[in-house]
Amino acid sequence: MKKEDEQPIVPDQQEGARKDIEHTEIALDENDARKLFVMARNRLVNVNQWHEYAQGLSATFRLTNSEGQEVSRTAEKGDHFKISVPAPGPASGDGYDWVQIEAIEDRSDPNGSIERMALRVRPAPDPTQTGENVSHFFSDSSTSSFVIERHGSRVTAAVYGRNEVPNTKTNNVLDKVRNAVVGVTALLGLANVQWKNLVTGLIRAR
Repeated sequence: MKKEDEQPIVPDQQEGARKDIEHTEIALDENDARKLFVMARNRLVNVNQWHEYAQGLSATFRLTNSEGQEVSRTAEKGDHFKISVPAPGPASGDGYDWVQIEAIEDRSDPNGSIERMALRVRPAPDPTQTGENVSHFFSDSSTSSFVIERHGSRVTAAVYGRNEVPNTKTNNVLDKVRNAVVGVTALLGLANVQWKNLVTGLIRAR
């Protein structure tokens, strides 16, 4: 099995569902596109403000360090997202869904024609608790990759979900039911409008 750092920022699809949600802006020229890329790149790693960038985003994201303590800085590998979704939260996560940043890829190149900034997260246990149950409605086989790319004057923000499977392997019976319901709802695409709002908000010039 590949180590986390050896995996592509968007893993291969092997099981469950996948999603590819993108939003693209075409700048007037490459110089304007570079400025747009820098803005979107900065927004991507400023996780605590995602709900402000994305109008209509009902979930809220708080960045924490590896121990689950909320932090006010840009995202780093090993950090967690503490997520509040518009549904009952898992008991194993004290009411929150949790993911961990397992990879960050920074290929910023203002002198080139192609640039990329991305981070990949995976469902994880609540780092503030001792249990090993994954505190998320998807299992830890699932990943979400958030990507900002510039190709010439074209800038794209995207979220790519891979291997999305409801997390029903938890020891908590109530969490098992909750994860099945919320996970299936997400698989049906009802959360896609939220992700579309996010990728649009990350790249929208204003």
